[in-house]
Amino acid sequence: MGNETAYDKDVIAVGGVLTDQHPLDFHTLGLAGCIDRLTGPLRQRGTAVRWDTPHWGIEIPADCASLLYQSAREALSNAYKYSDATELTVQLAVVDHGIRLRVADDGTGFDCGRAHRGRHHGYGLRLMAVAVQEAGGSVDIDSRPGHGTSVTVTLPLD
Repeated sequence: MGNETAYDKDVIAVGGVLTDQHPLDFHTLGLAGCIDRLTGPLRQRGTAVRWDTPHWGIEIPADCASLLYQSAREALSNAYKYSDATELTVQLAVVDHGIRLRVADDGTGFDCGRAHRGRHHGYGLRLMAVAVQEAGGSVDIDSRPGHGTSVTVTLPLD
């Protein structure tokens, strides 16, 4: 999915936040297709986007799919705004009684400890983590300056 698609112009960056101009259609596009639309602005600026997804379909409840989509949007928006990444990987994987989304880039990275202590930084990631934890899931953010960032969200499916 590394080349520009017809959907790429349907997603724009508004203040650095990736915004899809059309309603989500998980039924037609699937979760991966909806998330892939969000990668358009990154591809347009030259970031190579690689996908790692199962080759079989899995039924994901709408509320879970929506939360994974919102989490992907936050991670991809941050990559768009801050990372200067040349490569980005999006992974969806089935895990024990759940599903995992991982967005990883080779960009500038950041100091996780400083982001948690700082003011006016990381609010989007914090809000995402609260929403995921309230749904019974977990969020893991791994980043170091100069070594890229990985955001992993795991949600239960049962």
